[in-house]
Amino acid sequence: MLSHRKFVVGVGGGIAAYKVCEIVSSLAKAGAEVRVVLTDRAEQFVAPLTFASLSRHRAYNDSDFWEAAEPRPLHIALGEWADLILLAPVTANTLAKLAHGLADNLLTNTVLASACPVLVAPAMNTDMWEQMTVQQNWQAIRSNPRYHTIGPGAGLLACDRVGTGRMAEPSQILAHLHSLADTLGKRDLENKQVLISAGSTREFLDPVRFIGNPATGKMGIALAQAAHHRGATVTLVHGPIEARLLAEADSAISFVPITTAAEMHQAMLCHTKTADWIIMAAAVADVRPASCSGAKLPKGDLPDSLPLQSVPDILQDLRTHLRSDQKLIGFAAQTGDIIAPALDKLKRKGLDLIVANPIDQPSSGFGSSTNQAVILTRHGDRTDIPLCSKLELAHRVLDQVRSL
Repeated sequence: MLSHRKFVVGVGGGIAAYKVCEIVSSLAKAGAEVRVVLTDRAEQFVAPLTFASLSRHRAYNDSDFWEAAEPRPLHIALGEWADLILLAPVTANTLAKLAHGLADNLLTNTVLASACPVLVAPAMNTDMWEQMTVQQNWQAIRSNPRYHTIGPGAGLLACDRVGTGRMAEPSQILAHLHSLADTLGKRDLENKQVLISAGSTREFLDPVRFIGNPATGKMGIALAQAAHHRGATVTLVHGPIEARLLAEADSAISFVPITTAAEMHQAMLCHTKTADWIIMAAAVADVRPASCSGAKLPKGDLPDSLPLQSVPDILQDLRTHLRSDQKLIGFAAQTGDIIAPALDKLKRKGLDLIVANPIDQPSSGFGSSTNQAVILTRHGDRTDIPLCSKLELAHRVLDQVRSL
């Protein structure tokens, strides 16, 4: 998704500039071409030589802007060259310039001299961020279809204040850049409400033992990110997922944590009415212990055989509650032949589309960062997706749902 894409990375004057080093390095390692532009203040935090080393190309600053241009003005050349522009960290000063179309340095002139999508990642002190004028500028940027925005998050700031103002983490920004590289900024899911389930469920025998599975939630998180990046309003109902993985998802996504299949069933039904698309990517338990002890069972008291009972069939029940204009999408994680079981599930549960993915292939399935799949629709269409990142697969799934 990033290979051969051309990125201009504009670095503003804030302590969060050090985080941009990781972003530039990751883009270059992924095969993207990167040109870094620093403001005068940014150079006081990170030297141009650092970005030049990480990007494998010289970094530009205002002294380059005012030099005689050969053969063309630098800001024009950079603006026309770029496929995507990342601005991070964006200070209150730069945000005001962007909102009002002002250009008094190389960075802001390059933005105005380009027509490509721009991802804006602000960072500043909480009191600065909460100023009415700053919020007005922020809303002006967000209402401009050319600009895409991320963050800021909340936490401990460099000024020792705890509050909103932290620049989004590099992993979040890189995920958004991956999506923009794939879609080139299209917001084809605006006004869509997308409900997604992710991760595993746990069915307890006692407070410390449960029936579960290895699902990590990575695929569901990727679907949530991709839909959000394309303009959808996203709700993610998820089982137990590592905090590190949840932190990589954009804070604009609405998270609904659950533990058991019954809790997921209730949560999905609760949010179904307002959803346009419902995507069941979670690996839900099929059975649970017939009884659950309130206290830990001594090892000697564990039964030789464990009586089980079925859990609610969430997909089947969702279908009975959906309107004709809603779309229901399922996943089928399989070993061996993945097509026949997926087609059976597609028809039996009345799905509009199903994603069949092998969990017995290298770098695919539970816990991996990549996946492969066959997408099948109720109309009989089949699309084979070779091994790719889960975020890229998420975009291909959304493409297929949109085409239904």
